[in-house]
Amino acid sequence: MKPKLNGLTHGGFSGIIVALFLALNLIAAAQENGTRQVEDLSLNDILKLAKERNILVKAMESEEQAATADWHDAKNNALPNISATGNYQRFTKLTLYNDGLSKVVSVPKIPSQDAADIALAASFNLYSGGRQKAYKSEQYFRKDLAALNTHEQTAYIRLQAVNQYLEMLKLTDQRRYLEEQLVRAETREKNIKSLYVNQKVTRSDLLRAELNVSAVKLNLIQAQNDIEISNDKLDVLINLPEHTRINLVDSANMGKPEAESLLPLVTKTRDSSFSVIRAAQNIKIQNARLENVKSNYSPSVSLISFYGLTYPNNLFFPPADQAFSIGFVGMRIQYNISAFYHNKNKVKSARNRMQQLQFLRQNTADNSNQEAIALYTKYKEALNRIDVARQSIEQARANLKIVSAKYFNQLALLTDLLDADDLFQGSKFDLVQAQVNAHLIYYRLLFTSGNLQ
Repeated sequence: MKPKLNGLTHGGFSGIIVALFLALNLIAAAQENGTRQVEDLSLNDILKLAKERNILVKAMESEEQAATADWHDAKNNALPNISATGNYQRFTKLTLYNDGLSKVVSVPKIPSQDAADIALAASFNLYSGGRQKAYKSEQYFRKDLAALNTHEQTAYIRLQAVNQYLEMLKLTDQRRYLEEQLVRAETREKNIKSLYVNQKVTRSDLLRAELNVSAVKLNLIQAQNDIEISNDKLDVLINLPEHTRINLVDSANMGKPEAESLLPLVTKTRDSSFSVIRAAQNIKIQNARLENVKSNYSPSVSLISFYGLTYPNNLFFPPADQAFSIGFVGMRIQYNISAFYHNKNKVKSARNRMQQLQFLRQNTADNSNQEAIALYTKYKEALNRIDVARQSIEQARANLKIVSAKYFNQLALLTDLLDADDLFQGSKFDLVQAQVNAHLIYYRLLFTSGNLQ
């Protein structure tokens, strides 16, 4: 009996250490959770908060507002340029030098030592070869591109939030399955201990059963820690207060769309994906730049006007001690002759870049379409995996029941029983993984097709 007692003491000591470690971890988590803010959130809530609160999304919205202001500024460039100037001077006496520098005479400035003028000038562009229109178009397309970047950043953040939420769902379900496995392992250990006391199994079986309980407990601790890490990442993505605990409202088994309903997303991806739309916007911007460069071949015509009040009157000789006002209205025509040789290569460069962007857009459309088709195929595969995983769970449960009965009737080895339990546990993990993958692929398809905004 003494060897048996020593075996139990050794295995029990190992189990006590693991149990103590688990208990301390759970107590610390419970104490921390007692002071943490708790939010009950569904997947739709996560999507909403990711759009409304994420810091990077707010940064992109600020950039979009700046681009809109640039566009309004470009429109204002078509308005007349009006300037007002005014100045006043007080002159010293006029110093005259005769015979070199030997005879110096100071006399007052004629007609006065004071001078001042006030003027108002205006110019209005009548024609510049489409330069102003091209510039305004470029800023308009940049505004649209900034809005697209905001939508894409929002969609990307929402996709990341979905990924973390689904990760938490998977880990939560795995923790629940581990808790169930721990119950089975502890029950099995208790039964094996009884058999060992009655000398029906070896000490090796008891030690392996105890080690199996310890391993499950460690896996349970790891799952809890992974949930906390994923929770904190999700807090950052949706900008919740630090260490806010999120209670998951949805489950991995929540509803999923039928595969056939996603076909329209696949067919539209070639035109609707963020990358394709961005490529199209870049082509529009480059086209506006090309028009701007080509405008250098054209003359510019401006309407100009001026009106000013000046003192003294220096138009006459000798200058008169009086103020006068005068103004004019006219036209200014400018033509840059050197544009014939300075602008040639600029136009050629702009056209080549336009061609490059068109090729890139075609390549981007092909890649986006291929990715959407691949995601659609993987989504159908994920749905099939869910059906297969459900069947596997029932088969693994029946297998575990059979092997367990055989073992306790001395017809199977403990290795067979532990393998059957691991197979049952793995089949449940596979189901959760397949369900989570199906949801994640669905949202990735939404993002790839430009519909996750």
